Amino acid sequence: MRVRKFRTTLAVAAVAVVTSLLASACSGGGAATSDGGKVTLRYWAWAPGSAKEVAEFNRTHPNIRVVHTDAGGGEQSSAKLLAAMRADNAPDLALVENTALPRMIVAGAPLDITDYVSDVRKNYSPGSWAQTTFGGRTYALPQDVGPMALLYRKDVFDRYGVKAPVTWEDYRKAAATIKARNPKLTMASLSTDGWGWYAAVAAQAGDDWWSVHGDTWTVGIDGAHSRTMMDFFQGMYEDGLIAADPILTPTYNQQLNNGTMLSWPSAVWAPGVVYGVAPKTAGKWALAPLPRWNADDPTVSFQGGSSVVVTSKSSHPEEAAEFAKWLNAGDQGAKMILNVQNGYPAALSGQKAATSQKPPALMPEQSDYYKVVAGIAKHTRPVTWGPNTDVAATAFTDAMNAAVHNGSSWADVLTVTQKAVVNDLKKQGFKVSEG
Repeated sequence: MRVRKFRTTLAVAAVAVVTSLLASACSGGGAATSDGGKVTLRYWAWAPGSAKEVAEFNRTHPNIRVVHTDAGGGEQSSAKLLAAMRADNAPDLALVENTALPRMIVAGAPLDITDYVSDVRKNYSPGSWAQTTFGGRTYALPQDVGPMALLYRKDVFDRYGVKAPVTWEDYRKAAATIKARNPKLTMASLSTDGWGWYAAVAAQAGDDWWSVHGDTWTVGIDGAHSRTMMDFFQGMYEDGLIAADPILTPTYNQQLNNGTMLSWPSAVWAPGVVYGVAPKTAGKWALAPLPRWNADDPTVSFQGGSSVVVTSKSSHPEEAAEFAKWLNAGDQGAKMILNVQNGYPAALSGQKAATSQKPPALMPEQSDYYKVVAGIAKHTRPVTWGPNTDVAATAFTDAMNAAVHNGSSWADVLTVTQKAVVNDLKKQGFKVSEG
């Protein structure tokens, strides 16, 4: 088996760890087995419908058998994968959230699959492909993406003569107009633990919270655009136009149901989430592009999204990559992501197929829903996530909770977060530059 050593793009300090992991893969470790010429691969994925996708692949690929396991999503899944790597019991493939991918790479979990998947690069937009590529090398195939968008209560906006906002300043004015007419209504809640949301909106404004050049990480969390963004939303909060409470809690869900929470600046997957907790509000919502910082710039970033890695423990990376390409980059797999998972496919073919779909159940009358989504997806700017997003999440949330409680500067939350991230990167042995 041919294995490529992990390059120093992400961190010089990680090279020894990754090289060791790859060496163990070459020496016969790995999850795949071979039974009478049929290769068996283990695949961990939490996405709804993954088992049906695997069954279809197995039906049409007689020489490969994929066994699916739901190992749980988010941080739980990433932690389990790293533990399995250490125990030499990792699957051949795993679904990984894009925010966690750099940490997984540093830990040596994903294999560099550039040589196996370069033929399907054309099947993705540059923004989607960039989510899984570091230093010119590819470590995963994008499965679903979340171009940012605005979900809003069209019926309430119409009642008060407010149009879908084009800019963030329009958004603020819309909130003020509605609040003046009905003080019980709140435009949105931007939760204090929503560090990833703020990072994505900062990217929309032009700031990268992390970037990597060669073997040096640049941290720009405390950037000028990011501080302006925080000041803007703090102003909305202090004027009573938005809340800073947790989302998707019983209280929040009640606000969605009774019509007092009017919008969710999130991503194109949001309608499915809201329909799941407030189905009786179907027909009252609409989706629009996320408000812009500049009226002439339609750029948005990604909120959420996941990709499939081939693990460095797999004894059959070529077959594993074949499954990953079928599911994520091929027409049939992409359509299943759309129709079985109810996700928004990263592959362009899946996005094109979506334009002929019926709109989501939450907005059955928005016939142009998927055309709006396709237009949004054309103007995406990728977010570069760092190798210590967990540190950023903790530092941001703690500082943001304190700022809201004490009435202190939200922008200074970024200063605290940047310091924590930089100190942690240096402690791990990374070369660091502050942007």
